[in-house]
This record gives sequence, structure tokens and C-alpha cells, in this order.
Amino acid sequence: PSLVVSEMCLSDSFRSVDRAVLDTLIERGVAGVVSTGVGLPLWRDNMERMNAAGLTVYLRRSAESISRRLSPYGRQKRPRLQGLSDEELVGFMKRDMEAREPFYSRAQVTIDCDAMTDDEAVERVIEQLRIRN
Repeated sequence: PSLVVSEMCLSDSFRSVDRAVLDTLIERGVAGVVSTGVGLPLWRDNMERMNAAGLTVYLRRSAESISRRLSPYGRQKRPRLQGLSDEELVGFMKRDMEAREPFYSRAQVTIDCDAMTDDEAVERVIEQLRIRN
């Protein structure tokens, strides 16, 4: 239990820093693309703040697709993914994504990226920006 509490405290502290950066960007009216960490939209009212400040885009990928994209080095940088087999990683991603979906789905635009190259996904985002402007 003490480990869980420590992780929660660390997470809150980290998310507080995320929020401060988000607030600074919003207050300064920074124009540009901001790629958030996966947890930022989940914390407090961050998703609503982002929606009010500009266009939010959810680049949706399947758990299998994300798992394939995570190199062994990428897994080692993320403590929650260290030591997971490919199969365990897909299972973890499915559970994690299911919990996050209600928050991510609040984005103004959702783009399903599984069948796209990264360049195609970028083009779709640019397309959405043009439509909004």
C-alpha cells in the first residue's frame, strides 16, 4: 500500500507541473501544436481547458498498434511497461486505453490512425485546422 500511495503522490505532483505548463501556454495564447502526455487529459478539468483554448485532436490507435510502435528502449523508459512480454503489453495497453477513452473521446476531433502512416495522420490534423480556421 505505501508504494501505491507514493506513486499517487508522485503522479499528482507530476500532473500539477503538467497543469502549470498547460495554464501558461493558454494564458500566453501560444499558437502551435502541443502534444500532451497521455495522462494530462485525465487530470482534473484539463480536457475542458484544452477544448476551450483551441482545437483538440485525439489520434486514436489500437493497443496492438501502439504496442508495435513501442521499441524495447521505449518500454524501458516507462516503469509501468518494463519487463512486459509483447502479449502482456497489448493486454496492459487495452486496459489502460479503456480507462482513458472517456477522457480522450472529449476531444473535438478524433482521427483513427491505425491504417495511416504518420505523414497521413499529420495531413489529417492540418486538414482539421484549416476547416476550423
